[in-house]
Amino acid sequence: MLASTSGRIMLRTATSLGGKTALRALTARAAGGFVSSTSSNVSIKSNAHPANKMWLNQTHQVAYKSSVAHQPQTSERDEYNVSKTLVGPTACSEAGIDKLGITSPTTIYKNLTYQELFEHEVANNEGVVASAEYGDTFAVDTGKFTGRSPKDKWLVLNEGSDSAKHVDWSNINQATTPEVFQELYDKAVAHFNTLDRAYVFDCFVGASPKSQRKIRFVHEMAWPQHFVTNMFIRPESEDQLKDFEPDFTVINACSQVDEDWQRHNLHSDVAVVFNIEEKKAVIFGTYYGGENKKGIFSLMNYWLPMDNQFPMHCSANVCKETDESALFFGLSGTGKTTLSADPKRALIGDDEHGWDEDGIFNFEGGCYAKTIKLTEQTEPDIYRAIHTDALLENVKLVEQDGKLVPDYFDVTKTENGRVSYPIFHIDGYHKPQMAGHPNNIIFLACDAFGVLPPVAKLTSGQAMYHFISGYTAKVAGTERGIVEPTPNFSACFGAAFLTLHPTRYADLLQEKLDGHGGQAWLVNTGWSGGAYGTGERMSIKTTRGIIDAILDGSALNANYVKEEAFGLDIPAELPGVDSHVLNPKNAWEDKDAYDATATKLAGMFVKNFEKYAGKGTVDYTQYGPQI
Repeated sequence: MLASTSGRIMLRTATSLGGKTALRALTARAAGGFVSSTSSNVSIKSNAHPANKMWLNQTHQVAYKSSVAHQPQTSERDEYNVSKTLVGPTACSEAGIDKLGITSPTTIYKNLTYQELFEHEVANNEGVVASAEYGDTFAVDTGKFTGRSPKDKWLVLNEGSDSAKHVDWSNINQATTPEVFQELYDKAVAHFNTLDRAYVFDCFVGASPKSQRKIRFVHEMAWPQHFVTNMFIRPESEDQLKDFEPDFTVINACSQVDEDWQRHNLHSDVAVVFNIEEKKAVIFGTYYGGENKKGIFSLMNYWLPMDNQFPMHCSANVCKETDESALFFGLSGTGKTTLSADPKRALIGDDEHGWDEDGIFNFEGGCYAKTIKLTEQTEPDIYRAIHTDALLENVKLVEQDGKLVPDYFDVTKTENGRVSYPIFHIDGYHKPQMAGHPNNIIFLACDAFGVLPPVAKLTSGQAMYHFISGYTAKVAGTERGIVEPTPNFSACFGAAFLTLHPTRYADLLQEKLDGHGGQAWLVNTGWSGGAYGTGERMSIKTTRGIIDAILDGSALNANYVKEEAFGLDIPAELPGVDSHVLNPKNAWEDKDAYDATATKLAGMFVKNFEKYAGKGTVDYTQYGPQI
């Protein structure tokens, strides 16, 4: 462990390296294996995942100096500097985790700086240093779980509680008992009490002061702390952490499994269990970073509606000259991250937002982008964000000239390769992380049938219908067991994360549209000219052209024709977009096959919507396909 003074508590406030000094130190230490540090003597017992140990053993002679060095944004990187290393018998109480029952570790690494996280990751053998084009970055392999495991996520049903009354108990919000949670909680605590050290991260979720919550994460390793440091709102000063009392705590015992899962009536030895009333969660058996992120998102989907605020699974950006903002709804793989990273606009966030009486705001402090087929030409902002302090997950690395270089086109491990990075890696991002009420609300659908139009202007009623329907396709690799696109209706474009009934969120959206206006659009980023396997995936260039037309107002003023199967208004032409593809039927060679497929999909919409008929404040069935 880090050097300490025997019999005393040593509290060290770290000073992170910046600018060229940081880059020189990073490169030198990487080449030297990070066995030591100028700020501390790092000699840390390895806690690496077996997959990462194997990865390291195969590449231990690789030099890690990248060919192109990216200059970090020193001001923002170094502004995050509230690191404390607590050493001694009262380290856990100093960190506040003794209240959880965790009392044995004698070294607690709390809110490490980015430089320290990098040093710990390498010293722990938790992965490898990859030479991305814009700078060295750390890379990990999360083992067999390269996506969320939704069947292993559970909520505790506390009889007579508020959550028991409000939660939409279903196969998404699966109920387990307080007794099972207590056994798992005790197991997690007991595990941490066998460790000499632990990592603690205190942070925030929600940029708006009206909705912000305090979150504490307890991890076994450095890289999960790196992940949540990227993804959540980092404290800017020690004053923000003074007397920090978390609204929720996640204990991530990812190296452990639930051997008693059958007795506990769970689905496997993996368990991700949240107890709303106890304000605690435990994670077992999965190293996938997204479980930390999406678990807290589900909690925001519970907390905010109680205050009449609207939580959203969407990305958002804002005009650089005005406060005009836009929302992009969609599941993983539909283009939320890609389309909101627009060099002509300022990014607010790429995945999770809220909407209150003042406008919209980001929940997070970073981005979590898919890397499949990533190039600088197609997605320059994301590509250039992959440098020092970013974190690659499950991305294939190939040895080139003594360096490990990411290969974003090799998806033999998974099609759900990811990178997380702090929001300040996006040049010109919207620093307030809040903006006014949105002018455009865009619903992104990855249509595996290839019959939805590339873009349609929605009436208010149609907007609600398609929001509740949430049609898209599950994209390969984003969930366990999904190996190819599968047609899917996901309410509110995020059913997997909704803790309340979907109509509650629909009512909130309707209230926002009625009160603040805004035009809703349906954009298909899926297939054109045929279904999956026959047609072709919509090009990013085409979709970019459509989004540009929406945001610059030209789409609103276009001439429209009525599409028959869904009754949608589609533009006859748009600047810079091939008019042949705008009407989906024109893109199919076999018009009869298109009609049959469109009718089939329309029937699926109708069938799916039957469960929402008569629920909520308005029955929106009338605004769907009429067959």
